[in-house]
Amino acid sequence: MLARTSQGEASVYDFFCQTPLKRKARTDNSFFPILADFGTDTQEFHVGLGAMAVPGVVAGLFRVHRDLGRMPIAEIMQPAIELARAGVELNALHHYIIRILEAILRADPAAFAIYQSPAHPDELVSEGETLCHPDMANAFDALSVEGEQLFYQGDWAKQLARDSLERGGHVTMDDLAAYRVERRQPLEFKFDTLHCLINPPPSPGGCLIAFALKLLEQTLSKRPEWGGPDYLTALLDAMRSATMARREFEQGNERSKASAAGWDSSMMSLLLADSTISSWLQQIQNHSLFSRGTTQISVADADGNIASLTASNGEGNVYVLPGTGVMLNNMLGEEDLNPGGFHCWQEGSRLASMMSPMVAERADGTRVALGTGGSNRIRSAILQTVVNIEAYGLSLEQAVAASRLHLEGDRLSIEPGFSEAALARAAERVPDVHQWPAQNLFFGGVHAVQVSPDGGFEGAGDPRRNGFVAVVN
Repeated sequence: MLARTSQGEASVYDFFCQTPLKRKARTDNSFFPILADFGTDTQEFHVGLGAMAVPGVVAGLFRVHRDLGRMPIAEIMQPAIELARAGVELNALHHYIIRILEAILRADPAAFAIYQSPAHPDELVSEGETLCHPDMANAFDALSVEGEQLFYQGDWAKQLARDSLERGGHVTMDDLAAYRVERRQPLEFKFDTLHCLINPPPSPGGCLIAFALKLLEQTLSKRPEWGGPDYLTALLDAMRSATMARREFEQGNERSKASAAGWDSSMMSLLLADSTISSWLQQIQNHSLFSRGTTQISVADADGNIASLTASNGEGNVYVLPGTGVMLNNMLGEEDLNPGGFHCWQEGSRLASMMSPMVAERADGTRVALGTGGSNRIRSAILQTVVNIEAYGLSLEQAVAASRLHLEGDRLSIEPGFSEAALARAAERVPDVHQWPAQNLFFGGVHAVQVSPDGGFEGAGDPRRNGFVAVVN
């Protein structure tokens, strides 16, 4: 979570997953692939208790509440408890997500039981049916009373560690007890007149977004038509440059361990140095460049405080902590978080996520908070939204709803809305262009909010993920 107070103090609370303190060589490691099916594209993930890293969200939310919260934690959690107990009627998007993750939900009886259709016991819950989650309601109730120690040192921790040992995982009681939330200074940079704050190292995502925006500051300086060929080319060049720069920085010249250990401040400084930007701009001009369930909440209040929170459980690892209804993460099975290869992680280190919550301030003092889920589509979704806001002057709602593209290797995924000329240009520059029939949650879910100096609010929820805006008096 990146938070900026009304007094201007900005902090990043890093409560992403941690690798276990010891990597055991075990022949019974529970780690296997599943295929998430988006309907028009698929993505492979690895699950099982062997894919679970040390969870941090519980510790992070309680730490943020201690530092910045005003309401009692039990009062904050009560709406979630009531919804879990009474149930929620599933809409079309819920139904779609459950179908994407069907391979995971059917891989373990405890997971299937949570999402089992009340009318059809052999099927998963469907659109229009009510999903009740009584175990989770009880778990949240217990957390609101006992605090995070229940998860990291109490009965839940003991159960989790015991199951991990017996069922092919790596996480131990020592790992849970040792977890700490890290408070960091955000990375600051400017894009045109927009003063931006974003997630710093060891996570590379913020650095790579800043790098791509610095390139776009030059290549979009003449403001080509939005959605046209030159606009699309500039985005493609910036996205490809960021991917190539990441590979170069993580695998080149004495940085072979960066993919396991995350980035450091020296790598950030070198990547964003004027000389580096100039070098990559030269490659773009010479045309020498060509040869992936995360939750986002953005909040602002009447006092001028603003925050962006991105939290992820990955796709889940099929293991449900008994009695809680909580499925644990599969971060050791996310390819994008383990570019050096699975089971090669550095012991006891914070995983280097692509999550990049962002807070920015416009020249007139208006503050904006934004972020997105979407695995390795996070970078491209935030990048394009910032460009839409600052370079093209779109409203928050327009900037979030605008069509997106995403470059992954030599495959360009693109939503409807770009001109025929832009699509033709894309086909010239990318070997594999995949046109999606409609906007899709594959391209992320940017949820943003802004507050102006006079106290005016504006928010935008991404229609791709049924984003919702609420003003609470």
